[in-house]
Amino acid sequence: MNRKIALRSFALIAALGVTWQVQAQDAKTPYPSMAPLDRYLIADRNAEITLARSAAPESISREAEVMVLGRHGYETAVKGNNGFVCLVERSWSSPIDDPEFWNPKGRAPICFNAPAARFNVPLLMKKTELVLAGRTKTQVFEVLSASLDKKELPALEPGAMCYMMSKQGWLSDRGGHWHPHLMFFVPLTEAASWGAGSPGSPVINAFIMTPERHTVFLIPVAKWSDGTSASHE
Repeated sequence: MNRKIALRSFALIAALGVTWQVQAQDAKTPYPSMAPLDRYLIADRNAEITLARSAAPESISREAEVMVLGRHGYETAVKGNNGFVCLVERSWSSPIDDPEFWNPKGRAPICFNAPAARFNVPLLMKKTELVLAGRTKTQVFEVLSASLDKKELPALEPGAMCYMMSKQGWLSDRGGHWHPHLMFFVPLTEAASWGAGSPGSPVINAFIMTPERHTVFLIPVAKWSDGTSASHE
């Protein structure tokens, strides 16, 4: 009997220890859970369209499809005819381990080319659907992984890339507006395969998107989408 009591006491202490550890981790995370939806929305639909188009040079974005975030997910606001899709990503587009995954200030204008749009837009719409349904971050990525296993989401195609050249974006509290750049989407691979982060390499970073089964490489460019210099950034 004493042994059973001791085991139960140990189990209770262990459980409390895990709870305290999770609470301590949440206390260190500035955005431990999703904020109210209104904080992620842009009230002026035209302002969101303009912000989305600012991701790429006007020669590309003026003929692109534009999507905006509503209360039920992303929806097409402007039809396009050049294969590009421009929208403003919110913080939940970040990798699973990003501490700002729920940051309501995140506004990341992005313009996907056609191969990238066919892969990324359904992925983003599915992720957004889960987020708006109140799923936790862990649940979101579990469902995404299962959907990819079942081939319910499109596969990544060769040649997928996007523009992120907006002056007005807010990528994170750490980076703010950061720097105009291009991103390239490839099947899961190590950063070293592109020389990302090596001294002198223009490929400065790579995101290993494990649950989504791809890697994203970032290459800065010299100008913002409006043609002004970014050399001072």
